Amino acid sequence: MDFTLGEIAAACGGKLILRGNISTDRQISSVTIDSRQVAEGGVFLATVGERVDGHRFISSVFEQGAVLAVTQKTPEQAEADTGVSSENWGSYLLVENTLQALKDMAEYYRGKLSIPVVGITGSVGKTSTKEFIASVLSEKYQVLKTDGNYNNEIGVPLTLLRIRGEHTAAVVEMGISDFGEMHRLSKMARPDICVITNIGQSHLENLKTRDGILKAKSEIFDYMAENGQVCLNGGDDKLSALTEIRGRKPHFFGWGDNPMEEVTVGDVVSHGLWGSDAVLTIRRHGSGGSDIAAAAAQAADAAFAEVQTMGAASGKGQSADTASVEEKIEIHVPLPGRHMVLNSAAAACVAGLLGLTPEQIGAGIRKIRPVNGRNNLIRLREYTLIDDCYNANPASMKAAVDLLAMADTTKVAILGDMFELGENSHALHGEIGAYAAAAGIDRICCVGEEAAYMYRAACGQTASAAQAVYFSTKEELLKALESDLTQYVPRGSTVLVKASHGMEFTEIVERFKDE
Repeated sequence: MDFTLGEIAAACGGKLILRGNISTDRQISSVTIDSRQVAEGGVFLATVGERVDGHRFISSVFEQGAVLAVTQKTPEQAEADTGVSSENWGSYLLVENTLQALKDMAEYYRGKLSIPVVGITGSVGKTSTKEFIASVLSEKYQVLKTDGNYNNEIGVPLTLLRIRGEHTAAVVEMGISDFGEMHRLSKMARPDICVITNIGQSHLENLKTRDGILKAKSEIFDYMAENGQVCLNGGDDKLSALTEIRGRKPHFFGWGDNPMEEVTVGDVVSHGLWGSDAVLTIRRHGSGGSDIAAAAAQAADAAFAEVQTMGAASGKGQSADTASVEEKIEIHVPLPGRHMVLNSAAAACVAGLLGLTPEQIGAGIRKIRPVNGRNNLIRLREYTLIDDCYNANPASMKAAVDLLAMADTTKVAILGDMFELGENSHALHGEIGAYAAAAGIDRICCVGEEAAYMYRAACGQTASAAQAVYFSTKEELLKALESDLTQYVPRGSTVLVKASHGMEFTEIVERFKDE
């Protein structure tokens, strides 16, 4: 890792205390806030949480080989607060706030990197779009991508600090719930390419309206690279209105309904839960390359140098004064659902900016695999499970129900509360219940306080054959399943498990796996 103790001190400020024969030129190996993950030559940041004070582990991380601890307490203060001796402390950097120091370190380190960074945000589909983009770019680049849910003001800096010399591109997921957060994330990530998947109805509790969500998500542009590029969903009414961003026209992807879309997807043949075949169309102008490749060449800096060899046309890549031609790519998307097919268009849009060939784009899409908790299809002996319990909002709930409706077996939906929906929460939960019943789901199990409104709306669909049941808590559901599983979930069923992350529905998934 090309990062020294002296540079860390310069990035964070504070007071650097070096002990032993350690110098400011000492290179570090890694950065973590988890004492269990400290590596030889690594840096440990002692953060203070609601339940655990990281300062109590400072002595132990030096025993594991840490070269520096970043602390917001002096050894004396840490010892007094935690009751753990500070006698074995090694070199440390004393700062006002360790979480801010983490962000400062990431921002400084990002400034040292010359690789393209793709930043991804949106109300729905950030993680799956990240996976598509990373899979496609991996056909040409050595890609570092966000792991798990590391997409907030702790996860993004930790992701950036994982970039190493062997990486030639990074794909960073960026999630928010309030104004100002994306501004701070953008300041650290400084994306070369910004991708926004859509503007939906998540985090309405703080952002209030879709216009508020658009404003908050658009903060990703605040620290975009000077010649950065933007890829947007042309089928989203809020995003399609963004015709110019920092003096440049964005690149749009979608279903072909918007004439501004440069990358479109069509001729979709669904194979149900086992994915889809489709055709990607990339619009090109003249013989110099696609719009997106031309824009990349014009925007190129050291990170985009390889793209410049493509012979792309000069200018911003938006001129239509030459004949328009189209390039078509036949693709297979191994994940189910139309929304997954759309993700392939987003990935192709980014890939074109970074100079990938049609063959590389198609190969990368074929290799995409599901993430646990995200439309993860699990074949069990008695059931087919759709594990989509990582998170939920109205749009992703409807997409998951649509996916379940593709099954040719008995269809069971276990749906829980969606969080952070603000004053419209009751109505939005009711909307999902009615939607699931109208979609022909055979059994709808509604779980949680807000899910009561989902249950009532499902029962109100008198024309539907759906059978709705209600459980006030996850524990109540698990007890019922333990008592008589087949009463609620007939053997051979396809079962969707989905709720907001805080509902901890992974326990339900594990229950079925045990069965």
